[in-house]
Amino acid sequence: MDQIATRTDGFQVQRFYMLTIKSSSLKVMVPCTNANSVGLRSVVHQEEVDRIFSFLGDDNCTSNADWKERYREHCEKMKAGSLMEVAEVMKSLLVLNQRKTPGYREQKMLERARYLLVNEIAQATGANETVVDEKLLLALSEAGLKFPDIVGEA
Repeated sequence: MDQIATRTDGFQVQRFYMLTIKSSSLKVMVPCTNANSVGLRSVVHQEEVDRIFSFLGDDNCTSNADWKERYREHCEKMKAGSLMEVAEVMKSLLVLNQRKTPGYREQKMLERARYLLVNEIAQATGANETVVDEKLLLALSEAGLKFPDIVGEA
């Protein structure tokens, strides 16, 4: 959140969260009264960050065998907004990657989950994204997981 602004529409004063979407530099105004309904939530706290890294580092994770069900479950978790659920999706897809190469949609979802985790943790902790990504890779390596090599890019 960049700031909180107030606007008057004649008789009523309304407060807005002023946000900048980092990936597109788009500026958005969200009425404070609508924050929950549009999915706006508090920035993740250090305790949650620690739990996420701990979860990523343990070797306990499964992945649904049925592609359609797995994809639906993952989509629901990605939309839920919880950073822990995003971490669950990422870890599940990395476990799947050990058995077989995920399809295009799941590869894109894996990239998106990694981006969301690294970006928000960096924003919340004030750390550099590269440092957060290295911590993420280290935690995953403790569970015997790693990201697939990107094929076809220079």
